[in-house]
Amino acid sequence: MNTFTYALIIALIAGFLLQWRLSVRHIRHITAHRDAVPDNFADKIPLAAHRKAADYTCAKTRLRLVELVVSSLILLLLTLGGGLDWIDAVVRAYPLSGLWTGTVFILAALLITSLLDLPLSLYRTFGLEQHFGFNKMTLALFVSDLLKNTLLMLAIGTPLILLVLWFMDNAGAWWWLYVWLVWLGFNLVMVWAYPAFIAPLFNKFRPLQNTDLAARIGALLDRNGFTSNGIFVMDGSTRSTHGNAYFTGLGANKRIVFFDTLVDELSYDEIEAVLAHELGHFKCGHVKKRLSILGATFLVGFAVLGILLEQPWFYSGLGVSERSDYMALTLFVLVAPAFTCFLQPLFSAVSRKHEFEADDFAKEQVQAGSLINALVKLYRENANTLTPDPMYSAFHDSHPPAPIRVAHLGG
Repeated sequence: MNTFTYALIIALIAGFLLQWRLSVRHIRHITAHRDAVPDNFADKIPLAAHRKAADYTCAKTRLRLVELVVSSLILLLLTLGGGLDWIDAVVRAYPLSGLWTGTVFILAALLITSLLDLPLSLYRTFGLEQHFGFNKMTLALFVSDLLKNTLLMLAIGTPLILLVLWFMDNAGAWWWLYVWLVWLGFNLVMVWAYPAFIAPLFNKFRPLQNTDLAARIGALLDRNGFTSNGIFVMDGSTRSTHGNAYFTGLGANKRIVFFDTLVDELSYDEIEAVLAHELGHFKCGHVKKRLSILGATFLVGFAVLGILLEQPWFYSGLGVSERSDYMALTLFVLVAPAFTCFLQPLFSAVSRKHEFEADDFAKEQVQAGSLINALVKLYRENANTLTPDPMYSAFHDSHPPAPIRVAHLGG
């Protein structure tokens, strides 16, 4: 153990204590307001639905704390507990080239981490979500999704890891810049490819059949000079009763997707209002801004990794005996969240600002009342609490709390 070991342990403890304190505040605040619907929602959301949202949110908050403890224990098991050293020794025993040794090691670490996370994933789906009536997924579908995700990780991750490790080994002192460019290009390709090639592996997408609704949506898009390759309805109800709508893709692969649960729940005016909000993210440049922020964050991260790669204390402080490029990359991915979690309020604040801007854009396109009605229905159907703790919300929430958002819209 060295100074970096103690720094990691302190960061993990500080992060947990912060999250525990925020969670306790959140649960107490929600519980204190559980038996009274806020005045401006009293005629829209029944008390029973409000109580369900309170109980559901508290349960999710407790589970998040458990997940934080488990993820911290897995991190310590893999590092100080010698897990990565053991995986490295097993992989090195096979007569593989340096690139393939590193690739197999990283894939093995990812698979083992996924297996360790599996019990909590099962509980979230078949325990928590099932208990509150949201889960529609069968065990067979869960296993099918798990296998598809694993195969996709192997098919997409293997060449990507090989390329990254090749640059780390052959591109000299500026390897981290080339790797960042690879990461950037990979993400852009994935955003472009996801709607057409990946999402259909998990869900069925059918063109919107309702001609009246399609015409209204088409008119909204035409007014704003937005083109896409189609409006689709996704079978979200096969997995959950939660509803949503989103834009996805880049270039010619842009498409608009509605969950079937949302189409069944909202009126035409409300669907158009939700779409206007999503369109606002594009018109306000939020997609580009978020990609820029993410890109800048990862550029700094790769530059820091370029420094840590050469430091013996980085490896020894994390319980690793053999230095290697692939080990440095794996260690950095594992420990970075422990030190960067304290930046979460900054990212949340930027996201909430974007949500307000998208709402402002939507108000210029449709009646604000339609968006308010749509949001209220979504809050009710998704069991989103109307009374989050302000401090917890400021730290975690990517969207403004319901009362603040509705008030901003004029409701």
